[in-house]
Amino acid sequence: MTSAIKLVIIAAFILSILLPFGYFMKGERNKKRYKRSIAANIVMFFGVVVIAAVMLFVSEPVQAAQSAADAGMATGLGYIAAALATGLSCVGGGIAVASAASAALGAISEDPTALGKSLIFVGLAEGVCLYGLIISFMIIGRLG
Repeated sequence: MTSAIKLVIIAAFILSILLPFGYFMKGERNKKRYKRSIAANIVMFFGVVVIAAVMLFVSEPVQAAQSAADAGMATGLGYIAAALATGLSCVGGGIAVASAASAALGAISEDPTALGKSLIFVGLAEGVCLYGLIISFMIIGRLG
């Protein structure tokens, strides 16, 4: 990749972080501020995805991509499976922690002695992420 393409990618990522945050801080403190900042985040996210897709198909392939293509389809699908195992388990664990932690905070506010029991449920929800990570390590271990 040329240095100009690298600068465009770096500038796009920096702008995708700074512009929505600045737009959020500039707005008035009401509910419209949050709705507009979410819309700005979505627009910037898809803008960066489009720029990355253009850069992916315009530039020449890198050395790692060429060696992965030579290794065969099974190796590539193995890496995709490892990424999906980690990613989807972390998304599921995040959803579980969000609901368990909010319920735990509500229970603790009513009865402070429920802290130990509620932390166990939050920890169990976090365990889902670790199981996905372990499975992805096992998949990558079989590939190499």
